[in-house]
Amino acid sequence: MSTGDELKAAVSARRDLGPDFEDAIVESFLDKMGQEVDRRVDERLAATNPKAAARSQKASEGQRLALAIVSLALGTVVTLAVILWAEEMWVIAPVWFAIIVVNAIFGASNR
Repeated sequence: MSTGDELKAAVSARRDLGPDFEDAIVESFLDKMGQEVDRRVDERLAATNPKAAARSQKASEGQRLALAIVSLALGTVVTLAVILWAEEMWVIAPVWFAIIVVNAIFGASNR
């Protein structure tokens, strides 16, 4: 559907649904237009610099750092909770194993 068609559909929906739904209709239209702009920018970037397009799809260093920090914090909190309040220490190993697997999968998918 073209941009003009999207706008016509939004205006028609506003006419049919009335002013009560105006905010939702405008938000939906703006979201679709934002996605279209993003798509066009991605196409232009890919056409001018294929390496930059591939790089933009990979996780940034900040995302990797955030995952590492959250993983360590979560693992530490769960470990402390199990040590302080639970009698079954075997729970700690699966938690850390799951954290390692999630980080490994995330790291491998971004290479």
